[in-house]
Amino acid sequence: MTPPGDDSSTATDPDLAEATREAKTAAAQAEAAAGKSEDAATEAATSAQQADTSADKADESAQEADTSADKADESAQEADDAADKAEAATENSEDADQDIADELLIEERHPSVGMGVPGPPIRRGNPFTFGFFAALGVLVAWGLWNALGQARSVLILLLVSMFIAVGLNPLVEWFMRRGVKRGLSVGLVFVLMILAVVGVGFAIVPVVTDQINSLIKNAPGYLDLLEKSKTLNQLNDKYHFIQKAQDYIQDPALAQRAFGGILGVGRVVAGALFNTFTILVLTLYFLASLPSVKRAAYSLVPRTRRTRVSILGDEVLGRVGGYVSGQFMVALCAGVCMFIFLEIIGLRDYAVALAIVVMFCDFIPMVGGLIGVVVVALIGFTGGLWTGLGCLIYGVIYQQIENYVVAPRIMRRAVDIPGAVTVIAALLGGALLGVVGALLAIPSAAAILLIIREVWVRKADAS
Repeated sequence: MTPPGDDSSTATDPDLAEATREAKTAAAQAEAAAGKSEDAATEAATSAQQADTSADKADESAQEADTSADKADESAQEADDAADKAEAATENSEDADQDIADELLIEERHPSVGMGVPGPPIRRGNPFTFGFFAALGVLVAWGLWNALGQARSVLILLLVSMFIAVGLNPLVEWFMRRGVKRGLSVGLVFVLMILAVVGVGFAIVPVVTDQINSLIKNAPGYLDLLEKSKTLNQLNDKYHFIQKAQDYIQDPALAQRAFGGILGVGRVVAGALFNTFTILVLTLYFLASLPSVKRAAYSLVPRTRRTRVSILGDEVLGRVGGYVSGQFMVALCAGVCMFIFLEIIGLRDYAVALAIVVMFCDFIPMVGGLIGVVVVALIGFTGGLWTGLGCLIYGVIYQQIENYVVAPRIMRRAVDIPGAVTVIAALLGGALLGVVGALLAIPSAAAILLIIREVWVRKADAS
């Protein structure tokens, strides 16, 4: 024991108590920390258990995914088998009717390439290949030439129809500029053309019929005059031509030849009517489809030159139409003047018909006016010598006025070609295609001169 009064022991007791308290506090904190460690361990164990459970579920999901993938592979295999069967069935059906399938399904089977891409050109360096293609080209050219020769009449009808359609197109456009649709404009122009043709027929047929009846009626008088002629009697005594004419008339073979001639005339008339109807139908078709025909023709030209070709083509068609319109005005002027002249000299019964004949003959270049004058003069001589001479003199004078005054003023804006070129073109056209060639010669020459000036001359100036 520490003796009383010892200061060291008294000072140590409070420190010891404090240390004891701190030790107890530390022990309590250690116990609390241990409790927390046990709780953390418990939570860690729980988390580990949950992780194990999640891993098990993930394994099960992976197994299910593998099972689904296997099923998908099986379904894909079945789909491939079905596709193979369908393709085999399609091939069998195509083999059964391959041409029709190729025609109907080409866009479905090749939607991106259509008819495919052209292959490389054939090599022609081989002499055998060159000779083969050269001979084949000659045969094809010869066949085409023969075909064109056999189809000459049809081609002429097509050419005349296109020419008339191009000539009537300015009238159609005139109606269109006044608010009428193209279809209705074409119908109006076509009706006017039909009425003109019918009117011409009704005007000319009665005149021809009257002339034939007059010839038959006056034939006995002509025979009496022939018998009273001393000159003809002397010739008959020398050559016996009257007896020969009677024998020829009484020949039985004459009836057969006359019947054949009547059939030939009937065939000619039927052919003329059929050609006229064909020209009318083709003219209506070309007139209605002229814009689409131009677009189709221009689409064949390379894209880089399409604009220039379309401009030149429209100019050519415009000049052809202007020529037809101008020539119609010239012919109409000739017909009106002839009608007035015939009314003045007293041939009123034939005035309308002869004026129409003169108007149509005036469409023929160079010789058309002369033909009209001769026809009018012949009809005029039936009414008297002075009447015929008056018709002939009037026709000659009017032709000079038309050639040097009327036609140049009207045709100046339509076709701008030299006179020598006009004469040469008319001669060549008449030699190639007759009257049709002469009608088409001048506008064709105008178109050729336009192309030469705009293409050849400009290229020569630029070089």
